[in-house]
Formats: sequence, structure tokens, C-alpha cells
Amino acid sequence: MLGALAKTLFGSSNDRYVKSMQKIVDRIAALEPDMAALSDADLAAQTTRFRERLSAGETLDDILPYAFATVREASRRVLGMRHFDVQMIGGIVLHRGEIAEMRTGEGKTLVATLATYLNALEGKGVHVVTVNDYLVRRDCDWMGQIYRFLGLTTGVIVPNMREDERREAYAADITYATNNELGFDYLRDNMKYDRASMVQRPFNYAIIDEVDSILIDEARTPLIISGPTDDKSDLYRSVDLIVKQLVEGDYEKDEKQRNITLTEDGTEKIERLLEQAGLIEGTNLYDFENTQVVHHVNQALRAVVMFRRDIDYIVKDGKVVIIDEFTGRMMDGRRWSDGLHQAVEAKEGVEIEPENQTLASITFQNYFRMYPKLSGMTGTAATEATEFFEIYKMNVVTIPTNVPVRRVDEEDEFYKNTQDKFRAIARAIGEKAKIGQPVLVGTVSIEKSEMLSDFLKEEGVEHAVLNARFHEQEAYIVAQAGRKGAVTIATNMAGRGTDIKLGGNAEFRIEQELGDMPEGAARDAAIAKIEAEIEAEKAEVLAAGGLFVLGTERHESRRIDNQLRGRSGRQGDPGLSRFYLSLEDDLLRIFGPDTLFARMMNNNMADGEAIGSKWLSKAIETAQKKVEARNYDIRKQVVEYDDVMNDQRKVIYEQRADIMDADTVDDVVVDMRRETVNDIVADCCPQGTYPEQWNIEALKTRSAEILGVEPDIDAWLNEDAIDPELIEERITALADAHVEEKIAQVDAESWHGIEKSILLQSLDHHWKEHLSTLDALRQVVHLRAYAQKTPINEYKQEAFALFERMLANIREDVTQTIARVQFRMDNDPMSQFDLPVLPDFITTHIDPFTGEDDSADRDGASSGFITSTMQRPTFGIGAMGGDPYADQNISRNAPCPCGSGLKYKHCHGQLA
Repeated sequence: MLGALAKTLFGSSNDRYVKSMQKIVDRIAALEPDMAALSDADLAAQTTRFRERLSAGETLDDILPYAFATVREASRRVLGMRHFDVQMIGGIVLHRGEIAEMRTGEGKTLVATLATYLNALEGKGVHVVTVNDYLVRRDCDWMGQIYRFLGLTTGVIVPNMREDERREAYAADITYATNNELGFDYLRDNMKYDRASMVQRPFNYAIIDEVDSILIDEARTPLIISGPTDDKSDLYRSVDLIVKQLVEGDYEKDEKQRNITLTEDGTEKIERLLEQAGLIEGTNLYDFENTQVVHHVNQALRAVVMFRRDIDYIVKDGKVVIIDEFTGRMMDGRRWSDGLHQAVEAKEGVEIEPENQTLASITFQNYFRMYPKLSGMTGTAATEATEFFEIYKMNVVTIPTNVPVRRVDEEDEFYKNTQDKFRAIARAIGEKAKIGQPVLVGTVSIEKSEMLSDFLKEEGVEHAVLNARFHEQEAYIVAQAGRKGAVTIATNMAGRGTDIKLGGNAEFRIEQELGDMPEGAARDAAIAKIEAEIEAEKAEVLAAGGLFVLGTERHESRRIDNQLRGRSGRQGDPGLSRFYLSLEDDLLRIFGPDTLFARMMNNNMADGEAIGSKWLSKAIETAQKKVEARNYDIRKQVVEYDDVMNDQRKVIYEQRADIMDADTVDDVVVDMRRETVNDIVADCCPQGTYPEQWNIEALKTRSAEILGVEPDIDAWLNEDAIDPELIEERITALADAHVEEKIAQVDAESWHGIEKSILLQSLDHHWKEHLSTLDALRQVVHLRAYAQKTPINEYKQEAFALFERMLANIREDVTQTIARVQFRMDNDPMSQFDLPVLPDFITTHIDPFTGEDDSADRDGASSGFITSTMQRPTFGIGAMGGDPYADQNISRNAPCPCGSGLKYKHCHGQLA
């Protein structure tokens, strides 16, 4: 009560914070006449003056009013767009490393120029991040005019660029890129073997457009770079033979979840069989050294017991082909993951194809937290403010609109079933189309879009259907969704970043209709005609009530619903929004069919009847909050597990960087050799034991195998004062002398190169194996909960132990390789140790809404009927001209055989 009263009297904390920035906005406004009086050359020279002031010790905050006033005047001259005062507030919020929540149509793209320009003055680079390649190109070309006018350089990062082009783009003052490309470049850079081939600079500052989409929605799934593994066919076959010896009493199966677990007797039996086959270290299957074997055993068990031939899969032409459980169709080219497909291949005795192994991965949470300063902007962030602060330490600031919002948000309408709901929607759309009111329909999936399209065809309503895949075409169609009588069906992700202007978008129409017309009086007249038509059409649309936004279903997140609503009512335009729901909607099924709510609707509503109720809408919002909280917990858990790997990733990547930067790595190699000797002696001659208890044979064998020396330990044992420390000292001296002999065979520069090469390759090999082990560990660690242990704590302990073991293995591997290296003296010694060329990696980022890999989507030009504003080559040969490779059974993620450099699915294998 008191809180509500205080809020009424003094405003919310957000209101007070926004109001506190008004003084800075007033200072910027006071500078406007001075800036307007400058010539173009003098205005552009401001950049040099600002950099001089920064060099003299002033801070960015000191020059902020002057820099913002400069950008405002440059924008007015170059683009004909003057920043509003509320946009200035948005720019200050971005500069402070916070999230600016600004309604759709308030000009977020223009707001970003303020903070981008100011922070680019330091010369450390600013990254402007957005959701797709079309927006990257558009924004760099559009807003880049301001930066280039003021003397700053811009770059753009899109898929399939050459390394030198990427390096040049990252070296620019301002770089536009998608989140996927930034993350993949970071991972690829940390797999390279010299600094000169890396493309990214040290992180400085990033502004993320559509920050909720990138840091919340897409952050559900990590970026992964993978490549083919070593051939493990023999291991799959060996484990398969062992698993086939088990009987029903050795395991328990859950057919519903397709899961299977060993009983105590089964565990003991399989341990003995694996021990006899030499496949495990020690006698305990669940020691962490055997994590990989546990994974193979589990997958082999599932393959043998749970997956049935001719029901779950068939064997065709010597290959295991999955059968879709819903359609019964063969799914050529699809493979089960995590080694399950290989386990089935071993079961059936066909050729085992290698699985892809994770070589590097990172979550968006951990990638973007590496930026010392991070900010973002979107139309919808307030509902996720807690997550933004807890994960990224970013506050959400709601910026007031430039003019009051006039959109009317009506109560939801409820129907008994989907059929009734879609009939009502089709009728409502038809009515609006007749009076010329444009309608934007939001659906939660492509399937629902197509279903509604069928209903509209029955009603005879013309419409366009979008599905958040071809961004460039969709930007055009969404931009024209405000035309008189237009009906546009779009999934909730389609066309983000594009304004819907009532009457239509002049720029898009001019580009499409007059793209080939040369400059001159005729073109100017045609442009004037288009602009006049748009103004006349806008007046008609305003009279009809503005844009009508219709939601066919509530999303699990209120934020996505708000995004859809926010499409209507931009810049004070009138508008209307309404959601249509039914008991069969995914969200409403959370209530369950036996609730009072469901019985009331089923028993008291006739077919086709609708009800509207504030209570029902409130109940839906409560359900959404519960689902949002659950999704947040899931994302938080992903971050908790990745944080463990992230700490280790940082250590490995820093070590790689230090090795690449060092002129020589002699000291590192010597330290590794001495620690390896220490480990060998400690294992074979433990402190506090008698010589009679030492494992002398193992000491001799390991010294010969790893260090390349044969110490006369038998003679040493006859000495009275012999102890482990003395043995370690003597073996170290022998090992050092042995390596000195190697060094003497080549010149110093070649030897330094050899050491660096061995060190980097060993580091990469063991890190790759470690990632694979951690993947396997993460899949099974939840079972520790049955022992009343917290899985994440167990994962941390095991991962730390595995990391320690990995470092020991690297030391031993490097020491052994250097000790046993041989030179062919008739050749250049370094030719034997050239650093390997990086292979063509497979990059994946699974879109959480479609389940498809969106790591390098060709943003839209595939159908070829819409001209790009940037004029670039048209991809998607397969969709337009047939696929000459259709009968070759090519994996959709494999490189296209035509040599284009694209994945097959993005080239000749593209679906029409």
C-alpha cells in the first residue's frame, strides 16, 4: 500500500533514473546550435579533437555531451534523421552498459549510433551485434554513413568470408556481426597455431540489438565446432560383443523413456568382462578414468536392448537408416547422436561411420560475459530483468516513448478447440481486410501458420505467410505489412528488426520498383509519386484503425507476446491487438483437462462460442510466469555446467596464447619434463617406503618409454644413501642430457619451432579428448542424485580431477615426443613438424524454436524474387534449379560437392 502510494507520488525507480539523465540531455541540446553552425569538414574533424581530449586524460563521460551532439548533427545531415530527446536517453543507457527497453518504432537502430560512436573513439573496437545477416548488412550500410562521415571505419562479418576479410573487418573502429559469427570466430581463433592468423582483437565493448532474442532465447543452446573423431570402430565392436553377453536380470529398462540401467549384478558382470578385454583401467567401471567406456556401454545397451530392427531402423545397402516413429518413413542422412548410431551399426555388423566430436564449444552467456562492457536494446526486456542482472549484471531501463501510445490491447478470446478458434480468426481477419485495416497475425510455429493459411483460403482472403527463415524476403514483406488491407501471417521470430509503417515503406518500394531506373528527373518524379501514394494510403489505414495485431496463441513467454503486440502503434499511430486462445493450445494444456477451468469451458460453451474474461487472462499470465521461471532455471543450469568448462577453457586458451606469443618455450618444456620425472618416481618409489617395496621394473620401463633413457637403477640400489629424491635427481640429469643431444643435431631456431609445434598439438589433442569426456560425464552425472548428492557439485569435483589428469597427460605426452623425436638429416628438420592446417569444421547452433542448425543461414535470397538492398549473389541453387547430387546420399551438413564452400543444405541440397 505504502509502496504504491510512494510510486504515485515520486514515480518508480525507473522513472527517477530516466529523469536523472535529463540534465545531460539538456547539455546536449544546448550544443545543437554550435554544431549546426559547423561546416561538414569541421564537424567531421570533431572525431580528431575528441581523440586528442581522450589522450590528454579526459574520460568518455567527459566528452559524452559533445560526442552525442556531433552524432545528432551528422545524422541530420547524412540521413535526414534527428535524434529525439528520448533517443539521447537511450544512448546514455547503452553507454553505461545497461539494456535500453524501447518500444518498436522508437528508432533503436539510430539510438545505437550514439554509444557506438562515443566508445569507438578509444580505437579499441566496438561490436554491434544483431540477429541475422540481413540486418548486419543493412545496419552497417545504413548507419555506417554517419560513422564514415565522421571519419570512423566500419566492417561487417557474414558467413563464408575469407580470413583476411574477417581480420580487416575486426580491425575497423566499428564491426557489425551476428552473434553466431562472433562466437565461431572466437572458437576458431583459439584453435589456430600463430597469432598472425587470428582474426579477432581483444574484446572491448558490444551493443546487442534484439538483446532478449540473443541473450535469452538463443542462449538455450551453445555454439559447437566439431570434426571427425579418431576411428573407434574396434571399441564399438568390442563393447557390443560384451553387452550381448548380458541377460535380462543384468539390467532394468524403462521403455517409455527408452532408458536402461545396469543392476548391481549386471555392473559386476560387465566390469569383469571389460577387465578381461582390457578396456577399463583398474577394476571399477565408474572410476573417472573410465568415463568414456561407461558412455559406450550405456549406448551399446540401448542399441542392443531398446532399439529394434525394422521398427526403429532398417539396414539398407549396408547402412543403418532411421525410421521416423510418427510417419514410418525412412530418414536418409539423419543419424542418432552421442555414439548411439555407431552402437547400432556395431550391433548390426555393418561399417561403422565415425562420429563427429566436439572440438570447441561455448555458450552465448560465457562468450558475451568476456566483454569488459556490454549493453543491449530491445522492445521487450523488463519481464526478464532478473535474469539479465543475475547472468550478465546488466540493468534494464525502460525508456519512455517519444509520443504517447494509442494502441488498444483487447482482452483475450477463448474457444473450446483449435478448429473453432481458427474459424473465428479467419472471420475476424476477413472483416478487417474488407474495411482496409491491415492485419499482422502471429503464430508460434510454421505448422500453425500453414493451418491458418488454409482457413483463410476458404474465406477467400489474400495473405502472405512468413516463417522466420528467409530474413531478407521477410524484412520486405513485414515492412509492407502496414499497407491497406494487407494480411501477413508470421511466426513470432519473423522479420525482427524491421518497422511496420502504415501505408507501406517507401525505401523498400523504391528499391523494388525503381531499382533499375537511372538517376534523373524521371526517377525523381517516380519517387515523388510513390511517396504520395504512401501518404494517401496511410491516411486510409489510420482511418480504418491502424494495424491490427492478432495472436493465434499465447507464447510460453510474456516477452514474445509483447513483441508481437509492440508491432502495432508505433510513434503514436492508432492500433489494436487481440489474442485468440483455445483449450488445445500448448500453454493452456498446462492446466490439465480435469481442472475447474477446463470443465467450465467444456460444459458451458457451445461449439464456436467465445468468452472473454480478465480472470482467465490473469490465469494465463500466471501460467506464463511459471513457465518462464522453469525456462530460466534450465538456462541457469546450462550456464552452471558451462561455467565449469569455461574456467578450464580460459586456462587452456591463455596457455595457447602464451605459447604462440613466446619466442621460445624451452622453460615450459623443461618444467614439464621435470614434473613428469617427479610423477614417475613418485608412482614407482613412494615417499616413506623401503627400496624393497619400490617397483623398479616399472621405473625402468617408464623411463625408457617416456624419457628415452635407461638408468642403471640396480647399481644405485647398492648405495647406502639412496632415496627417491636422489633417484629423481639422477634421472632428470639423464633426461636433460638426452634432450641436449637432440638439440645439438639442429639449429636453435628450428628446435624452438619443433618444441612449439609439439606443445600446441599435444595441448589441442588432449583438450579435445577432455571435452569429449566432459560431455559424457554431463550426461550421466545426474544419477548421483540417487545417492543424495548434488549433481552440479559432483560434476565440478570430477571435472577438476579430469582437468588435473589432462594436464599430467599433456606433460607426459610432450616429454615423450621430444625425447623420442628423430631427424632425417637430409631434409629440413622443421619440415617434419609443420603445424597442421585446420580442417573444415562443422559449425552448429541449434535454433531453439525450430530445432534446425542456424549457424550459417543464407538470409533469404534463395527464392530470388526480392531484390536485396545490398545487391549480392543469389544462393540456393537447389531450390531453383534442381539438385544434381540428389542420388549421392550426401549429409546435409557436409560441404556441397559443387565446390561453393557452403554446406550442402545451403547450396544444391537446399529444400525448395
